[in-house]
Amino acid sequence: MRQLNIDFKETIPVAPLAIIPLQSSWKLGNNVNDYIVSWRKERHSDHHTNILFEEYKKDSYIIDAKCSRFGSGEAKGTINESIRGKDLYLIVDVTNYDITYKLCGHVNRMSPDDHYSDLKRIIAAASGKARRINVIMPFLYESRQHKRSSRESLDCALALQELKNMGVDNIITFDAHDPRVQNAIPMSGFESIQPTYQFIKALFRSVDDLIIDNEHMMMISPDEGAMTRVVYYANVLGIDMGMFYKRRDYSRVVDGRNPIVAHEFLGSSVEGKDVVIVDDMISSGESMLDTARELKRRKAKRVFVISTFGLFTNGLEIFDKAYEEGTISKILTTNCIYQPAELLEKPYYVNVDMSKYVALLIDSLNHDHSISDLLDPSDKIHKLLVDYNNKHNR
Repeated sequence: MRQLNIDFKETIPVAPLAIIPLQSSWKLGNNVNDYIVSWRKERHSDHHTNILFEEYKKDSYIIDAKCSRFGSGEAKGTINESIRGKDLYLIVDVTNYDITYKLCGHVNRMSPDDHYSDLKRIIAAASGKARRINVIMPFLYESRQHKRSSRESLDCALALQELKNMGVDNIITFDAHDPRVQNAIPMSGFESIQPTYQFIKALFRSVDDLIIDNEHMMMISPDEGAMTRVVYYANVLGIDMGMFYKRRDYSRVVDGRNPIVAHEFLGSSVEGKDVVIVDDMISSGESMLDTARELKRRKAKRVFVISTFGLFTNGLEIFDKAYEEGTISKILTTNCIYQPAELLEKPYYVNVDMSKYVALLIDSLNHDHSISDLLDPSDKIHKLLVDYNNKHNR
């Protein structure tokens, strides 16, 4: 496992590293741990005699911890190893619906509320003992309820404030639905990270006949909320972009939202071009597929979908049908959240592995190393683009 090009020789850790992946993120946490173990075994530091390097090279940084449940559904968090003085990283996937527990003899699937409560239980168990507490929550809890438009609760802001008050120093999330939620905790560490480089690399690896210029390719925003993401992709790749906006019926509310009447397109012609739709999440997928159909109706060549979180709340059947009809060619989502085995077997699905990136973030933060280069990978993307074009003689 080759270490990425970051120099840790002249820095020392904040404190000995400890990682607690909650049950919801156990697979991701194990992969992250394996990367860090491998890197540190090969690494030599100028300060290796410092006492902070006493536990620097270990076979595992994962701490034994669990959340046990009583028959009533109540629970408690337990940490079975010492975390005193440790730089503690908690990893949690609040969307993982595959975990169940017994409630008065009935089987319950864990909801985002359950996962968030378990996170707080482990934080409470570590309170006052760890040197620093950091939370890695790829899908930010309640991030879809990020603003108030009527007499509504502001759940995401409340959750961030609660974590801060419990002693959490840093919160790291990926592609927050609206990164302005960090205004709820302006004096705390908060990073919403865009996995742009990982997506472009995965797209280039899975499709070998792309021609990346204005005549053959275009980035698409499915709505006004995704504009910032798409503008960045278009700029670093040097191609045009277009945008759909959703015309809604504000006289009705269906399933908690105003139904979409039509998708209107703003931008140049997509005829004969490969198009890439970029968004933060695929929920039911209906809106995303409506966008793809509109693009095909406008004679787009192929449609690729990039989304940080693939929730697929209504199942995969509609995506299977869209693939069979030629509406979509590839769907790319990350492994930051739970992926059912069925999804991984789909011919149109590309899994974007974020384990190495999360490991690098943890390793850098543990050294108090700047992560600004990780947050803006434009130089790496340009190099990736040059290498792709040279490889395919374009």
